[in-house]
Amino acid sequence: MADRKSKPKQGDACQVKGCGKEAERSVSGESAREAGLPVEEGLKRVHLCKDHYRQYKKGTKQDRVLESLGR
Repeated sequence: MADRKSKPKQGDACQVKGCGKEAERSVSGESAREAGLPVEEGLKRVHLCKDHYRQYKKGTKQDRVLESLGR
């Protein structure tokens, strides 16, 4: 299921382990882990910086394509 994209508050940091850049998007924690991003377990929403959001999009591309085809 597609995530609703939301913007985090200004000044929030990226929640990927080892990254401290300013967050630009917020996605579900479960889908971020499925995309291969090293984020903390148990978080419902995860803030991502621009670079990690790009990785997230690449990691979930096949799922989004299949979903748009109705599979």
